[in-house]
Amino acid sequence: MKSHAKVVVIGGGVVGCSVLFHLARHGWTDVVLLERDELTSGSTWHAAGGMHTINGDPNVAKLQKYTINLYKEIEELSGQATGVHLTGGVLLAATEARLDWLRGVVAKGRYLGIELEEISPNEAAELMPLLDPKQFVGAVRNKEDGHLDPSGVTHAYAKAARKLGAEVERFTKVEDIVRRPDGLWRVITNKGEVVAEHVVNAGGLWAREVGRMVGLELPVLAMEHMYLITEDMPEVAAWNAKTGTEIIHAVDFDGELYLRQERGGMLMGTYEKANKPWSEYQTPWNFGHELLEPDIDRIAPSLEVGFRHFPAFQNTGIKQIINGPFTFAPDGNPLVGPVRGLPGFWVACGVMAGFSQGGGVGLALSNWMIEGDPGADIWAMDVARYGDWATMAYTNAKVRENYSRRFSIRFPNEELPAGRPLKTTPIYDLLSAGGAQWGVAYGLEVPLWYAPEGVKDEFSWRRSSDFTQVAKEVATVRDSVGLSEISSFAKYQVTGEGAAAWLDRMLTCKLPKPGRMTLAPMLKQDGRLIGDFTLANLGEDGWFLAGSGIAEQYHMRWFEKHLPKDGTVRIHRFDQTLVGLSIAGPKSRDLLQKLVDVDVSTKAFRFMDFREMAVGGAPCMVNRITYTGDLGYEIWMAPAYERLVYKAIKDAGEEFGLVDFGMRALLSMRLEKNFPTWFRELRPIYGPFEGAMDRFIKLEKNDFIGREAAAKEQAEGPKLRRVSFIVDATDADVMGDEPIWAKVSKDYGTVEKPHGYGAPRFDEGGKEIRGSKATEGASAVRGIVDGDWRVVGWVTSGGYAHYVQKSMAQGYVPAALAEDESAGLFEIEILGHRRPARINVEAPFDPSGEKMRT
Repeated sequence: MKSHAKVVVIGGGVVGCSVLFHLARHGWTDVVLLERDELTSGSTWHAAGGMHTINGDPNVAKLQKYTINLYKEIEELSGQATGVHLTGGVLLAATEARLDWLRGVVAKGRYLGIELEEISPNEAAELMPLLDPKQFVGAVRNKEDGHLDPSGVTHAYAKAARKLGAEVERFTKVEDIVRRPDGLWRVITNKGEVVAEHVVNAGGLWAREVGRMVGLELPVLAMEHMYLITEDMPEVAAWNAKTGTEIIHAVDFDGELYLRQERGGMLMGTYEKANKPWSEYQTPWNFGHELLEPDIDRIAPSLEVGFRHFPAFQNTGIKQIINGPFTFAPDGNPLVGPVRGLPGFWVACGVMAGFSQGGGVGLALSNWMIEGDPGADIWAMDVARYGDWATMAYTNAKVRENYSRRFSIRFPNEELPAGRPLKTTPIYDLLSAGGAQWGVAYGLEVPLWYAPEGVKDEFSWRRSSDFTQVAKEVATVRDSVGLSEISSFAKYQVTGEGAAAWLDRMLTCKLPKPGRMTLAPMLKQDGRLIGDFTLANLGEDGWFLAGSGIAEQYHMRWFEKHLPKDGTVRIHRFDQTLVGLSIAGPKSRDLLQKLVDVDVSTKAFRFMDFREMAVGGAPCMVNRITYTGDLGYEIWMAPAYERLVYKAIKDAGEEFGLVDFGMRALLSMRLEKNFPTWFRELRPIYGPFEGAMDRFIKLEKNDFIGREAAAKEQAEGPKLRRVSFIVDATDADVMGDEPIWAKVSKDYGTVEKPHGYGAPRFDEGGKEIRGSKATEGASAVRGIVDGDWRVVGWVTSGGYAHYVQKSMAQGYVPAALAEDESAGLFEIEILGHRRPARINVEAPFDPSGEKMRT
């Protein structure tokens, strides 16, 4: 075994081997994989081997498509058979609600390059003869589903990596990982140690144990998972003989089942409600190629549904029941990326769907390690989406909930209860008493809306029980004044003699003068948006930043990566040591004046001013800004003062008809102002001019990070442009990721949705082509044509704008179409129906911004 390597990958399952292969293929050949036993030991060897392109997150779906397309390449390169069977599949709906969801999946496929087709139950039965069409209301055909040989795929990755120069060390158990003073890592094994610049934790079932070696507690938990294999079935033999093909895959969401052919019989797996964790606290190191004791009683309710939906199963015997552990993160998506505070330590774990996602995980991680960027939008997998609040107890509760709901519908207004409440603000009880209906952001309870007694959310794809009440909240804010809790924002303070210069380098804006604020985008080196903040100049106390709460760990990782080594800049993350309230509406100034002993008139306290003042007797920081787009203020304070300030505002606001309003009202009002949101409209896949952030990109100020790429984007003109639409909707509004159709003769298919990966391309020397040419056409919206109608873009978010009483959407379209407000030009597909839509360049509420500045 070598004593030094650039990268040590820990774990010889499909994910670790994929990471090793991708690193070697990208040119890093001084890499070694360490496996404590044989390759595939752990979860890989007993996996059912299914592969699917469909995922609730479009970015993960694109990654899964890349993974499936990769298998042919690694088989040819390695000479190792992967056993891939591209049978295709059907996704089945037993309820109208599920069929609505499937129609949304078909719509996403229109711009993701995934060929999907809605079909009838009878048409599904013609493709998959074992199902009873009377049990279903509809289905979707997917031609890219299939299954494979888990061991063959894993060994193909490993053999291909070896051919490219990588090394694999089996029966080499990692016993400790120690960081040296020079930043390198000592990976200590039972056969000696390897010193490495980078360490990748692809430990699978042992990812927690590997993480603990460096003081990291990863939010993953293994769950027992069962599937059965039947005896040979005459129906299977008859179909094979008749068609010369295998029986295709089927996913029966309402039955919580997946099925595929296995030799002469069928494989049926289930995500049962009565689930069971495995090794909750510590995974035994001596576990390997063992299986767990089957428990057919636990999966019996799902099997009963399966036997009813697929009657042929009633007449066959069960040959084997496989019960093995698989690891899950709380939301079911992988944990991938660099770990904040541990330079050179990376994770690639919690990859439950390893044969659908493993190739994309390997590609993203290798891109990130070699080029400093994953190469696409992988927020849904980024390990930074969790903080230290994701404790073992929280993880256990959420993983069990996620497992039991693996095939359940998650409605857009549905909030899942497990592991909550976890983090709350000091006024949680007061807001709950006022009818607050709670959501969660980065572990913190956030009020969504305020329900009258006896009214709660009714989960639906359509407008629901909150519609009328949210409209009332919006109307009160717009006509008088409202109060909201804003503690879910991430808050930072930047200090030190180098703070101003550092912020000037990090952000695209001009720095504000003392007592003033500004909006502050932040770019990566490639000129894509990596952050969107408000920045306040605190004078001698440094600088105050506020940004997206869910991105707190993500942004801290970026900030700390770029801090100067000499200690001249310090950044403090407040988390919930600083909480906030906001008042907004035309009466908000009158209300604030009653609570303070300083002049807050228009002239004394201007729009985008910052002041320290006592509010209701408590020391606070007050910003004159609000996301509602109306006159308003943000009030920040230590948690000890929040109850005092809240009650003072409520008491003083009675004469103005003050109401509490929640996140849903806030998001409705921001639509009326054409305001974007972080991680919907603004993401690391969009340039600042694509995102219509032009006025905050000060190219002339200095050489800030990403300036050269941003200047190029401006000079050449953005290919895409963020726009707002008014939609002729009925009882359902957009939710995000719907396709945008346009009636145009020109093919805009060369405009790519930067939403995932296409197949990698190589030059004549075998080196992968990087950059925009590498995935040309991979994510294009070319080819989806209906007469003169073409899919030209995608929705990022939207909903109902209550004050202007219009259904609205935001999304990206080719820049050439971005200012065309013609009626009849656009349609947006909602739940399988295309609705007329019109671009609205000016905000429908206060387009001049006069109300904010008054």
